[in-house]
Amino acid sequence: MTKKQKKTLKRITISAVLYLAIILASKLVAIPWYLELVLFLVPYFIIGHDVLRKAVLGIVHGEVFDENFLMAVATIGAFFIGEYPEAVLVMVFYQVGEWFQGYAV
Repeated sequence: MTKKQKKTLKRITISAVLYLAIILASKLVAIPWYLELVLFLVPYFIIGHDVLRKAVLGIVHGEVFDENFLMAVATIGAFFIGEYPEAVLVMVFYQVGEWFQGYAV
């Protein structure tokens, strides 16, 4: 496993653990929507900052409809409609798929 793959696996693990902790906390205690948004943004940016960066760079370079842009639109859209857990999980699963693809290559 390369250094980059280890780093990505670490980010996936951290994001998944944070996601589960937030879900558990929200089941035990009533969390206001704005605090829930902030809490879910933490694992989202941990796991998805590179995808968001590549999406912005793709737009700047004229490659609008690549997979990074579509993932960014899907997850940001989920945040806008209030589906914070789904936004984080979509990004986690996307990164898991990318990690398996890189590992297989």
